[in-house]
Amino acid sequence: MTTLASPFVPKRCIQEASDADEHAQNLTRWQQEYDQLSPGCFYGRLDEVALDTMQVFKEHTGQALRQQCRVWPESLWIGIPLDSQGSRINGQTLNKGEVMCRPGGQDFELITPEAFDIYGLVIQLPALATAAKQQGVTLDTDWHLMPRRRAANETLSAVTFLIERLLSSQTLAIASHIHQDILLMALLELLQIEQPSAEPPPSYAHRKGVVDRVKHHVNEHLSGPVTMEELCQLTHVSRRTLQYSFNSIVGISPLQFLRLTRLNRVRRALRGATPDQSVTEIATYWGFWHLGQFAHDYKQQFGECPSHTLNAPPPARLA
Repeated sequence: MTTLASPFVPKRCIQEASDADEHAQNLTRWQQEYDQLSPGCFYGRLDEVALDTMQVFKEHTGQALRQQCRVWPESLWIGIPLDSQGSRINGQTLNKGEVMCRPGGQDFELITPEAFDIYGLVIQLPALATAAKQQGVTLDTDWHLMPRRRAANETLSAVTFLIERLLSSQTLAIASHIHQDILLMALLELLQIEQPSAEPPPSYAHRKGVVDRVKHHVNEHLSGPVTMEELCQLTHVSRRTLQYSFNSIVGISPLQFLRLTRLNRVRRALRGATPDQSVTEIATYWGFWHLGQFAHDYKQQFGECPSHTLNAPPPARLA
């Protein structure tokens, strides 16, 4: 990690991780939890610059993920994927030419594909309001309602160019307020000119409600298996509707969701285990009774044996 501590220049850091949830904790001031969806070893990289009233970053994640996110309060986050294909925000598929947009202090969910890269920009709301007033700009008031926004190609190109230039600079010699002013102008253009994407169809709310009820139930019953019949009774829908709801909102089947959620919970438990805990104890606590099958599934999903995760030294924290 490289850090410049002068008050006249931005602070920059680069962090890498080999575990999805470890990577989730590296983004400053965010509250996040990542579940790995695709099988294989994970690699993540985060390039971040902290300005006085703004956070700018570029994130790479090698595996498909389900991300539970919350950015710091009194802020606005704009996420600009390099390629929107295969990504969802709050169950809504991101289309080409759209960006993600969420206010701080509110939970949201991202589904991201393998080899995913995204630019992120977080601005303090008072700073955004002040800049808009100074420039005589009337901001679109729908940004906090709609998780997706349309954006012109030239606007996105300009914003990503500015972010990339800031992140890749070797000297960061320009004063912090100069960086902020340049990025604020691009952000104001995005929030002023572009219109929110069309509202999702009426069926979206029902499908998302079904998925949310299952998530809540699973979070309270992770230590034992949950059957499809139980989930159908819980949500008052047929197997077909349950299947369609998960495929459209999360991008995976209900059975895949249940299996991957429990495997990711086991991985977190193994990484945070005390010296007297064993793989068997942790696996059975989370409802994996066939230990041979569990070990096979775990290695296929994360690229290493459960015992390796348990015995690995804790990740080094870069100051």
